[in-house]
Amino acid sequence: MARDQTNFADGSELLSFSIDRGAPESIFRQLYGALRRLILDGIAPAGSRLPASRLVAERLGVSRASVVGVYEQLLAEGYLIGRQGAGTFVSPDMLEPLQRPPHRALARALAQASAPNRRPKPAARYAALAPDPAQFEAVPFNTGRCSLDEQTLATWRRLTAAALRRPDALWLGYGDPRGSPRLREALAHYLRASRGVQCEADQILILSGVQQAIDLVLKILIEPRDPVWIEDPTYPALHDALKAARARIVPVPVDDQGLVVANGVAASPLARAAYVTPSHQSPSGVVLSMARRLELLAWAREARAWIIEDDYDSEFRYAGRPIASLQGIDRGERVIYLGTFSKVVFPGLRLGYAVVPHELLQAMTAARHLTDRQAPAVTESVVADFIEQGHFEAHVRRMRATYRVARDQLAAALRAKLGCVLEVEVPDQGMRLLARLAPGWSDTALAKEAAARGLVLRPMSKLYLSAPPLQALLLGFTGYSLPALRAGVDRLAEVIGRRVR
Repeated sequence: MARDQTNFADGSELLSFSIDRGAPESIFRQLYGALRRLILDGIAPAGSRLPASRLVAERLGVSRASVVGVYEQLLAEGYLIGRQGAGTFVSPDMLEPLQRPPHRALARALAQASAPNRRPKPAARYAALAPDPAQFEAVPFNTGRCSLDEQTLATWRRLTAAALRRPDALWLGYGDPRGSPRLREALAHYLRASRGVQCEADQILILSGVQQAIDLVLKILIEPRDPVWIEDPTYPALHDALKAARARIVPVPVDDQGLVVANGVAASPLARAAYVTPSHQSPSGVVLSMARRLELLAWAREARAWIIEDDYDSEFRYAGRPIASLQGIDRGERVIYLGTFSKVVFPGLRLGYAVVPHELLQAMTAARHLTDRQAPAVTESVVADFIEQGHFEAHVRRMRATYRVARDQLAAALRAKLGCVLEVEVPDQGMRLLARLAPGWSDTALAKEAAARGLVLRPMSKLYLSAPPLQALLLGFTGYSLPALRAGVDRLAEVIGRRVR
């Protein structure tokens, strides 16, 4: 130990360090990081004395104040100790726990463990559900993208500036986990008028999107191995959330009237919950018929089950008025209604909401508080103004018109250039269209080839769990200019053309 202390005290390791003045890190951060590494790596052993700050400053060509600042920071963090009249030393406690043999009880446990360094099972479960990076790419025909016109942007800038000029006292503390009372009141009024939802403001929770809402609902409803119905084909992130929650997934087929309730009852009559997208089934686009809605509600009432209604894109209906919510005809308070601003305004807003039956409200509020405490208050204030002043509904009307044009132009271009391979279904609602492939074509193979040409195609067959898969592509048409959509069709035609030849 004495030899190590002498070697380190002459400054050889620390003084050989060089400062990179062109680096983005400050001199302080560079010197701090170098000295801390020497200590943690054991090159500066516990109890060894550091070179004088003046010597370090001269040899490195830096101010003594920088060196003193580094020493003081490491003193405060417990890496160093000072001895009056003797100098600065590496703390004698440093690294000793790692150098000592493990405690006898720990040594026995390690010897008996079959794989002491194994990855925790929850970590492995979540790692297997990591998202595909392709879903974040801003290229045709990726889904989940929105458009913003200059009118909405100008309004948003003005409302944000106005909110910051008159900060609410509620911003300065933690508030109701359910969210801003003013936003919840505005949202309750909107949902009653436009979606037929039965709710009061105190039943609404403002959340960071539907995905968080699903996570919280599963936390308060589902224990491991609890059966949950899901539509087949299904929304992939819902399927993954159920796997993470260790639920028993019960696929229920979808036909031209939506979820086949009788099949769900036959497969799992006492399921804990059913997840549905009744206004616009994700991904097929089918609307749940009234007969099936009443059948589903009757089952939930009799089985004491819960229905999770995801109303993710109902604002964008291009033929007639939006389909009314399932929650609006629920007399037994068995439906948890989920909605989002992410698709209606833009995903970066990260605001969604849940309308929760009174029986679950306290549990859902507590789960939200423990998970994320509350929504961002400044954003809530801006969105409340956006709704109250009529900008939200005006924005929806403009985007609906914009998206209708994009839908029609994409469908026309696909039919004109690829009609021999793709059968295009023009949807009455939503932000993507479905293109069925001719016999002999594989949607997954085509998606892989298109990716090399800078396109994102969603293979429909991958969204099925047990029902016979459909070979088709889901193509997003929102969030892209018309020239970008036409160019995307041209690239897709090239990909298909090479296969045809």
